Amino acid sequence: MIDHPGSEAFRRILDPADNATGGGAAAAIAGAMAAALLAMVARLSVGKGLPKPDTFYTAVAAEAETISRQLLAGADDDAQAFDAVRAAYQLPRSSEAQRQERSRAIQSALVHATYVPLTNAEHCQRVLQLCRMVQDHCNPNVISDLECAGLLAYAGQQGCLSNVETNLRAIKDTETRAKLARRAECLREGIPVSDISL
Repeated sequence: MIDHPGSEAFRRILDPADNATGGGAAAAIAGAMAAALLAMVARLSVGKGLPKPDTFYTAVAAEAETISRQLLAGADDDAQAFDAVRAAYQLPRSSEAQRQERSRAIQSALVHATYVPLTNAEHCQRVLQLCRMVQDHCNPNVISDLECAGLLAYAGQQGCLSNVETNLRAIKDTETRAKLARRAECLREGIPVSDISL
C-alpha cells in the first residue's frame, strides 16, 4: 500500500477526538478519491475499441493520478493551515504591540487557510471536467465508478468552497477578500480554471 501524503489528514479526520481537521480536509480527500476512480476508469478503457484513441485514456489517467496526489497533499495542507490559524489566535495579547502582532498573524493565517481550499476546489473542478470528457466514451463496465467519481468530485468542490466562504468572512483586507471571493464565485458558476484571470 502506498503511503500517500494525505494519509495523516485522513487519520485525523477519522479521529473523533481531533477537533481541528474537518470539512476542508475531508472535501479534499473526497476529491482525491474521485480523481483516483477516474484514473481507474480511464485505464480500464484502454484497448477496448472505444471511440477515443488509447492515448486519450492514458493521458486522462495520468492527469487524474497527479490530481489525486495533489488533493491528498492538499488535505494535509488544509489541516496544517487550520493549525496555524488556531496557533495565531493563541498568541499573547497583553500589550498593544502583542495585540497588533497577533492580529497580523491571524489575518496572514486566515488568508493562507482560504487559499488552500480554494486551490483544492480548483483541482476538484478539473476532475469534474475530465469526468465529463470521459463519460460518453469509457468502458461501460465501469460507468458506475465514473458516476461515483463525479459525485465525489462535486462534493469535494462544494465542501472546499464552503470552507473558503467561511474563512472569507474573517479576512479584513477588502482587496484580498474580493479577489478570493471572485475566484470562488467563478468555481461555483463552473467557469474553467484556465478562464479565471484575476
